Amino acid sequence: MGGAETVGEVEEPQGELTVRTIAMPADTNANGDIFGGWVMSQMDQAGGIAGVDRAQGRVVTVAVDAMQFIAPVKVGDVLCVYTRILKGGRTSMTIRVEAWARRFRTQTREKVTVATFTFVAIDETGRPRPVPTLA
Repeated sequence: MGGAETVGEVEEPQGELTVRTIAMPADTNANGDIFGGWVMSQMDQAGGIAGVDRAQGRVVTVAVDAMQFIAPVKVGDVLCVYTRILKGGRTSMTIRVEAWARRFRTQTREKVTVATFTFVAIDETGRPRPVPTLA
């Protein structure tokens, strides 16, 4: 399963748009860039939404693989987070999560980072439970 698709020379996001939010001044570091932790948090939320939909119930994040930041997010940018389920196990699922910034005023879209998140479905007591099979 490769990365984002390209159309001509333009890379396009892969997966379903799951979270869209605006980067605000309170989310910046001293240089005016949005904290990487804020971006990662938005990605975790998006992965969680996709995981809950797939597992039909609660999920928890158990791992994040190889996140590398490609470009900064600035105040006013709209962060768009895309998710795609790569594989599922008995109680877990692996979800590719891409974050893209739609730049303030220009509407230009740029990939910010991508990572693979692993979620486990849990029951009411917090124990792993089977993920329902797809029909």
